Amino acid sequence: MIKALVFDFDGTIIDTETAWYVAFRDAYKEHGVDLTLEMYSQCIGTSLKTFNPYEYLITDLNLPIDREAFRESVQLQHAALMNKEQVRPGIKNYLDAARQAGLKLAVASSSKRDWVEQHLEQLKLKDYFEVIRTADDVANVKPDPELYNQALEALGVTADEAVAIEDSPNGARAAAAAGIHCVVISNTITGTLDFDMPHQRLSCLTDLEFNDLISKPLVTTV
Repeated sequence: MIKALVFDFDGTIIDTETAWYVAFRDAYKEHGVDLTLEMYSQCIGTSLKTFNPYEYLITDLNLPIDREAFRESVQLQHAALMNKEQVRPGIKNYLDAARQAGLKLAVASSSKRDWVEQHLEQLKLKDYFEVIRTADDVANVKPDPELYNQALEALGVTADEAVAIEDSPNGARAAAAAGIHCVVISNTITGTLDFDMPHQRLSCLTDLEFNDLISKPLVTTV
């Protein structure tokens, strides 16, 4: 029996990922560099340790760029793009249905706590979640399962009693490693990436009735 839903934040609740990619891609173009999605995907849904788009032009390509000015330019562009974004389809309906059904709700995000909580408050969604686990709470972010393991423990449920809602391969890998059934609602950017772990794929949550998710056998594909 499903007792809890654990949501990723970036790219899942609201599509921050596409705006980040576009902002970085355009900034790279100004310096004559093509930022491919394959390259950028290394940091989607995880930390910037493998690929840091803020630093790559400076540290790897040795371009004479003002680090702080570059960061500020990218963030301003991202903020402008995010003004057009809204909560992704089906998310609010799922949160309301889960609350009505008595399910527990959590967020498990590889982003920093202040980023996640700030946006959840702006979206008027923070009060839905009794547990929020972020990069500030763990030693290793996704694809490591630590965020999900902590969320399960805080919610007081087992892995087979929860469903993860994700958008990226790194997030889906983390859920799978924690033993949680994962529903993937990929966005414009993550929809082009390869998912090599068991998951249930949807274009958005409106494609699956909430009652079907919690009452019918869970279906996975690879």
